[in-house]
Amino acid sequence: MVGFGAATEVRRVGEGRFETVLDGGYAIAGALNGGYLLAVLARAAVAASPHTHPVSTAATFLRVAAAGPAEVIVEPRKEGRTTATSLVTLVQDGRPTVDALITTGTLDAGDEPAWSGAEPPGMPPLERCAPFRPVPGARDFTDRLDLRFDPALMGWVDGRPSGRPEVRAWLRLRDGYAPDPYSLALAVDALPPVTLNLGRNGWAPTVELTWHMRAVPAPGWLAVHGTGRLLAGGWFDEDVEVWDSTGCLVAQSRQLARAPRTPE
Repeated sequence: MVGFGAATEVRRVGEGRFETVLDGGYAIAGALNGGYLLAVLARAAVAASPHTHPVSTAATFLRVAAAGPAEVIVEPRKEGRTTATSLVTLVQDGRPTVDALITTGTLDAGDEPAWSGAEPPGMPPLERCAPFRPVPGARDFTDRLDLRFDPALMGWVDGRPSGRPEVRAWLRLRDGYAPDPYSLALAVDALPPVTLNLGRNGWAPTVELTWHMRAVPAPGWLAVHGTGRLLAGGWFDEDVEVWDSTGCLVAQSRQLARAPRTPE
């Protein structure tokens, strides 16, 4: 198994140009996970920036990315003392696959919130949570993550969806990769779609995803909480918060996705 660090590595080949090899281990049914792709783009954005962290990313997914060689193009839009912004494009087979406007900055790991109106999701202890068991022999996205779900929101597994678009779980990477900005990009898109708890099963492709890195994460498990506000007209939204082992909000996101078909 290729570790997450190696799977998201980019190699500079020119001014604003990077090469990468996308790892099929972060795919489900052949389609690479969006958070994984954003981690790759974030590495290129930071490599081309004087700043250390991808503090804001707004990405549009144009087509499905597949495992194999790809190019990342970084086009600077602004560079300042505290932030730099670039348009970062993943290109595969000569076509743009993901466009992302990424703003980089540098966060201080010792900073304490001046104010917070948010509370951690109240996850049960790890020993009371239900692990997601990959398909035996699987070599895909579900095999790369150690997810432990809140059993109160797992009715979708055995055909008893809660009727509320909400999923939450503890998360870590199975290879031991410690939480950092790039694993946060993965974490905001790591949960199953919240529509599962509305009885909507099937593929739910992300169209647009915006995520913010709010703090440098501490080592340990991440608590990931996903909710939705509206399912209508074949579209749904999903908000995700990621909390580190100290109870600090370290990432948040919102995405717009196509809803799975109505069950027959």
